[in-house]
Amino acid sequence: MAGRIPQAFIDDLLARVNVLDIVEARVKLKRTGKNYSGLCPFHKEKSPSFTVNNEKQFYYCFGCGAGGNSLSFLMEHDRLSFPEAVEELAKLAGVEMPKTDGPVDHQREQRIKDIYALLEEASAFYQHQLRDHPHKAIAVDYLKNRGLTGQFAARFGIGYAPPGWDNLLKKLAKDEATKVRLEQAGMLINKEDSDRYYDRFRERIMFPIRDMRGRVIAFGGRVLGDEKPKYLNSPETDTFHKSRELYGLYEARKFNQSLERLIIVEGYMDVVGLAQYGIGYAVATLGTATTEQHLERLLKMVPEVIFCFDGDEAGRKAAKRALHTTLPVITDGKQARFLFLPEGEDPDSLVRQEGCEQFEQRLNESLPLSDFFFKTLEDGADMLSLDGRARFSNQALPLIDQMQPGILKQMMQEKIADLTGLSLEQLVSVNNLQETTASAAAPAPDYSYEAASYEDAGYFEPSSDYHDAGQNQYDPHGFEQKPFSQGKKSSKEFGKGSHKKFRPAPPGGSAVHFNPSSTAVSILLHLPTLANQCRDLEVLANSDDSAEVLLYQLAMYLQENPGVTPGILAIDWQEHEHLKPLIRQLNEIAHQTPIIDFDNAKQVLSDCLNRLQERHLDREILQLKSQPHLSSEDKRRLNQLIMQQAGSRLRKTPEK
Repeated sequence: MAGRIPQAFIDDLLARVNVLDIVEARVKLKRTGKNYSGLCPFHKEKSPSFTVNNEKQFYYCFGCGAGGNSLSFLMEHDRLSFPEAVEELAKLAGVEMPKTDGPVDHQREQRIKDIYALLEEASAFYQHQLRDHPHKAIAVDYLKNRGLTGQFAARFGIGYAPPGWDNLLKKLAKDEATKVRLEQAGMLINKEDSDRYYDRFRERIMFPIRDMRGRVIAFGGRVLGDEKPKYLNSPETDTFHKSRELYGLYEARKFNQSLERLIIVEGYMDVVGLAQYGIGYAVATLGTATTEQHLERLLKMVPEVIFCFDGDEAGRKAAKRALHTTLPVITDGKQARFLFLPEGEDPDSLVRQEGCEQFEQRLNESLPLSDFFFKTLEDGADMLSLDGRARFSNQALPLIDQMQPGILKQMMQEKIADLTGLSLEQLVSVNNLQETTASAAAPAPDYSYEAASYEDAGYFEPSSDYHDAGQNQYDPHGFEQKPFSQGKKSSKEFGKGSHKKFRPAPPGGSAVHFNPSSTAVSILLHLPTLANQCRDLEVLANSDDSAEVLLYQLAMYLQENPGVTPGILAIDWQEHEHLKPLIRQLNEIAHQTPIIDFDNAKQVLSDCLNRLQERHLDREILQLKSQPHLSSEDKRRLNQLIMQQAGSRLRKTPEK
């Protein structure tokens, strides 16, 4: 957007339009207090969990996590690109789009348009070769032997890359500039030592990969012989990101607008073969294991996903990986199931043998996530012995802790209690103790420096809330403590800590809790004028706690942009890859009950900031203590920190 659509224009546009008008034109809403609610347009549900907050100009679904402002709603609901969504809002607001003024961004936009056009031409070329090439028989015979008809080959746009190093090159590359574009599209490879180009795909069945708008974004090629690799995919490009895309998703939605479930299979031919036999709701990952991004996308569309694996050892390992990926994503009202096929069979071959009805019966009898979870962990565990049950619970509890709060999570915890004979309270207590012990484990400190006088005063002990900011539910005024999902980073000072690897979510399945940092974020979202109270927060910029980084970036942003709305903030942050994951975390915190009394909020914010400063003081002291040898400068720094720590604690007056 930068350099093409001025930020000021977008800010003004969002101020002119009303998110309620945008959403209400597409979703039936009912007023509920200050908000409006209805059935979510992004996933199947029977009771409303979709909310529009007109005051904050935000929408949010508590079922699937979709949320944002007017622009993001148009992009998600109407499947528009960002520039298209801006243009649509401009029409509704009755204003003209500004002329593009950035040559770099204009060049990028043109490059992407050229890539889409070349990929479409490449797809047409490969389909033509399947019909007319002199060597087409080997490809046609392969597809016939797999039971594929010409009708379904055409439906999926299947083609053939013939033998030879430069077939596509000769057909499409009219000049040097086009060669460069074809390389950027992933279709040519540049041999650097001779500066020559050659085709990436040769002697393969070609499967075009389409995005949700039906545009060809990449290809997958299946070898016809025994060469390796068996499948070759396009590389990552401006149009193709394999961790987000799925083969067959466009076709599944095109031919069935009311999907109830989706099957995740491993190969392109599995998708096509199942579709030909009447099961047109299969998708395949593109050379990667299923990611959380894949699952979040699918579970917004359908209430159920079914993983389909071979019944061999490799298939079971893949299923375990999928289980671990699914646990943090699954929510109440959604279902994941696991189907294992007979060894030596794949979905394509099996559906040809037994037909659609029997294969669907297998799908209906597939293992629910909870059954597969307990079956997997119980295998090899001696559940009759105390040691076996202890080992089982030690493996199961941390995995269940990753799940989002809900009925399914609670029922799985209760199932562990039944299997082990321990109460749920005992299990939670033991698990929390293990987490705290692991968190507190650190190298033994070396006290061989000039600071011994403070050791006896107990100043080397970290405060009780240091070890895990995520678990310490800071709640000085009795707020209801609710867990949420996690994110990453934000604001104008984008460079600080931008590539930090944040701490994973704590037990409970979430990284957003009402601890000091998320409480402070909530206050700033509801009372942004208090951002000026947030000074000297640089210590949070490089934290491994995403909520602390979020607080730092939000405070800096609000100080530099007084009066900004959450919708405009979200647009600003969308421009930075390392900030995008924080928007959902920010959105979730924004929907919490605010502190109504301004003076009370001001005091709570002050308490939160003081607690965070103390926490980082404790951390720096422990970090210095853990070093085996300290320089003179480090020793002076340590003494200075200890004095600060002592002064801070002496200023506190304990509550009676």
